Amino acid sequence: MKRLFDDNLYQFTSPQQSYWEATAEPVTFNDAPLDTDDSCDVAVIGGGYTGLSAAYHLARDYGIDVRVLEAGHIGWGASGRNGGFCCMGGTGVHRQGLVRLVGMEQTRAFYQSQVSAVELVRQIGADEGIDYQAQGEAEVEVAHTPRAYARLKKDYELLTNALGLAAELVKPDECRERFYDSSEQFGALVSKPAFGLHPLRYCRGLATVANARGARLHRHSEVIEWSKDEGGRHRLVTRGGTLRARRVIFASNGFIQEQLRPEFFARTIPVISAIIVTRPLTADERTRHHWITEHPSINSRRILNYYRVLPDNRFLFGGRGDVRGTVAGERRTYDNLAKTMGSIWPHWRDVEIEYRWHGLICMTASLCPTLGQLEDDNSVFFGFGYHGNGVNTATWSGRQLADWIGKGREPAELPAIVRGLSRRYPLPALRKSYLGLGIFLSRQLDRFG
Repeated sequence: MKRLFDDNLYQFTSPQQSYWEATAEPVTFNDAPLDTDDSCDVAVIGGGYTGLSAAYHLARDYGIDVRVLEAGHIGWGASGRNGGFCCMGGTGVHRQGLVRLVGMEQTRAFYQSQVSAVELVRQIGADEGIDYQAQGEAEVEVAHTPRAYARLKKDYELLTNALGLAAELVKPDECRERFYDSSEQFGALVSKPAFGLHPLRYCRGLATVANARGARLHRHSEVIEWSKDEGGRHRLVTRGGTLRARRVIFASNGFIQEQLRPEFFARTIPVISAIIVTRPLTADERTRHHWITEHPSINSRRILNYYRVLPDNRFLFGGRGDVRGTVAGERRTYDNLAKTMGSIWPHWRDVEIEYRWHGLICMTASLCPTLGQLEDDNSVFFGFGYHGNGVNTATWSGRQLADWIGKGREPAELPAIVRGLSRRYPLPALRKSYLGLGIFLSRQLDRFG
C-alpha cells in the first residue's frame, strides 16, 4: 500500500527504540493477531488513543461487541511515541489564529471541549487505576524572544477574558524563579488544565481496561482491503484473517491508511516529529539552569519545541523532523534536536542522549480535528487530525464516537469546527512540498521572533 513517506516510517513489526518502550509494562492480555474469519458489531481500525477510547466506552457503557485491529503492536504509533503532554490544543493554528479562522463562539466551544478532554484522561486514570506517572498541573509556554512575550500577553487576555480559562502571565524574573532559566526565556504563559504523563503506559492501560470490559484487540493486524459483502456488512481483510462488521470506526491518525477508502484520501498531511531523551540529569546539572518545575513546557516558536524533565530526571526534548522520513533524514533530525537543545540550555550541551525516536502527527486542511460519520455511508465513523495534541483530544474523540454509536445520534457537545470530514488538500501529490515550504517559512519567521 503506497504511503506518503519513506518505508522507514512504516515498519509495523519493529517497535521504536524509545524511552517509553523501554519503561512501559508489556501487555498481559491476549491481543493475538487476527487469524480467522470472524465478525463483530463494531470494528475499529487503529489501536491508538482514539480507537482504544472508542472500544473502551462502547464496551463499558453500551455492551457493544467491538474489535480493534492494529497494524503494529498496541500503541505502536503516535499514541506510544509522543511527548506525553495532556493539555489544551488540537488545532494547526494558535489561539488568535483560531479566532480569526472560525470566530470567537466556535473557538470558545472548542476550548471547552479541550478542558473536558484533559479531565477525561484524568478521570479514566483515576477510575481504572492506570499508573501513567502524572506530572505537573499546568503547561508553561515560554517566550523565546521579547516580541514573542508581547504575543503571549495577547493570548493571556484571550484565554482569561474571552474564553474564561485559567491562565497566568509570568514575567522573565518570575519565570526563572518558578520554572527554569535558559538562553531563550523572556517570560511565559501558564495555562490549565494540563499535565504530563507516560504516554505508552496510558495507552496500554487503556487497552487493558478496554479488554477487561469486553473489547477484543488484535496486534499486527493491518487492514489491507476494505469492502462490503452481499449482506451490507463491512469486510476488513488482514494478512491473517477477515473481520466482518456492521459498523466501522476509522481511527488511524498520522499513520492513516488513506487508500483504503476514497473518502479519506488526501484529507491529511502527516508531519514527522522526533524526540530525544538524555541520561538522568544530576542535581547540579538541574541547578545550573534552575530547573525546578514538573510542568510540561513548550516554547513560542512557530516550529515549536516541547520538553519536560521526566520522573527519573531525564530531559525530554522534541521538535519537527524532515519531510521524507528516510534513515538519513532521521539521523539529521536527531542531530539538529541535540544542537538546538544545547543552544537553549548551554550547560546541558554535552549531556549524553540515550534515546531517540520519531513518528507522525496528523494535520488536516481545515487545521482542526475531524470526526463524524460518512455522508454516503452512515455505518462508517472516523476521528483523526489532532495536530500533535492527541493524548486528550483523541481520548475525547473516541468517547464521542462511542456515544454517537451507542445512542444512535450525534453528541450535542460536539463543537461545530470538528464535525465532518476536512476538505481535501489540492494536488495531493504535492503535500510534502506544501509541508516543506510551510516549515521553511515558519523557521524564517522564528528567526525574527
